[in-house]
Amino acid sequence: MKRSFLRAVAGLLSLAAVALAAPPAAHAAEAPDALIRRVSAEVLERIRTDKDIQAGEFRKLSEFVDATVMPHVNFQRMTALAVGRGWRSATPEQQKQLMAEFRTLLLRTYSGALGSVKDQQIRMKPLRADPADTEVIVRSEVVPSRGEPVQLDYRLEKSGDAWKIYDVNVLGVWLVETYRNQFAQEISARGVDGLIKSLVDKNRSFEQPRKS
Repeated sequence: MKRSFLRAVAGLLSLAAVALAAPPAAHAAEAPDALIRRVSAEVLERIRTDKDIQAGEFRKLSEFVDATVMPHVNFQRMTALAVGRGWRSATPEQQKQLMAEFRTLLLRTYSGALGSVKDQQIRMKPLRADPADTEVIVRSEVVPSRGEPVQLDYRLEKSGDAWKIYDVNVLGVWLVETYRNQFAQEISARGVDGLIKSLVDKNRSFEQPRKS
């Protein structure tokens, strides 16, 4: 239960649409730890109160991610880091396809665990960063009603006056690193087009049970 909850929340906080939006003006000067605290609270509250999202209803989940999480994630950088060296050799169209399929993969992968979100809380740890830093790690803990707190960390970069997430550490494993290892094998064996096809096939496989 704890593992599925962490993956669900981390997945949601890591997702964005292909087009990157500017952050709301009201939050333009928001500190990175304040951003994580606010967005985490918004995500948890919405999941707790929306039965369709708890059930993993894809359309509604996708709309929620685009509206709530999209402005706070540099998804292009996240995808580029996950793809690794293959990203630089990919054409603009291939990069667009990789971002779209990677986003769908994350949504499909984590949506099934949202029903486990109940009374967990997010507790922030002190931010250890200098005012001049343009990249930071924000550390937090997921605190269940019972059991020990579990670490949940975020890598953020400064974009203008705003901060954007580009990687998440779940249970001691960074999300980008996990996918980079998988994607490198696909690219080595079948190239960038092979990776895209693999992602498309995997995303389609999530839909099959719904059709039966």
